[in-house]
Amino acid sequence: MTESVEVLNNRGIELSESGNFSEAIACYKRAITLEKENYILYFNLGIAYQRQGNFRAAQSAMETALNLNCAEEVLESLAIICLEQKKFSDATEYCQDGLDENPGNAHLWNTMGVIFFERGEYENASEAFERAVSINPYYYDALFNLRDTYSELGNARGEAECQARLSVLKERLR
Repeated sequence: MTESVEVLNNRGIELSESGNFSEAIACYKRAITLEKENYILYFNLGIAYQRQGNFRAAQSAMETALNLNCAEEVLESLAIICLEQKKFSDATEYCQDGLDENPGNAHLWNTMGVIFFERGEYENASEAFERAVSINPYYYDALFNLRDTYSELGNARGEAECQARLSVLKERLR
């Protein structure tokens, strides 16, 4: 039986989903030997490394994916990987690159808000989360983060409004 990139990639996804990161990584690496210019393989490899907790390897794989294709999901993943490593300036740069390409990306605005929040820059965080929520009013994570930011800022009215919206969204998800 001959190996194909598609089969190896799909197997890697299955293995990663079941928590078998080492085997998933082996599948992605084998697929990359067959198709070195496929950014999706490097992206998936980066995700597997990230889920395994190997952030340095995750960042390296994602940077290779980015060099092959400057896709928004790659920039977002790189920002999150850098954030997990407390590399705030790198995370901010990746978010900004993505927002320069698409200022309507609510996920990047939310990630930018998390960066500001982690730095204790609550006013900037609230602005970023507000942008995310204005783009997607049903974005639960951004509303949750905005509520917590309003709490840090002592904005009880904003906090209560976010909590009310979160409660409505939770009810709809049932």
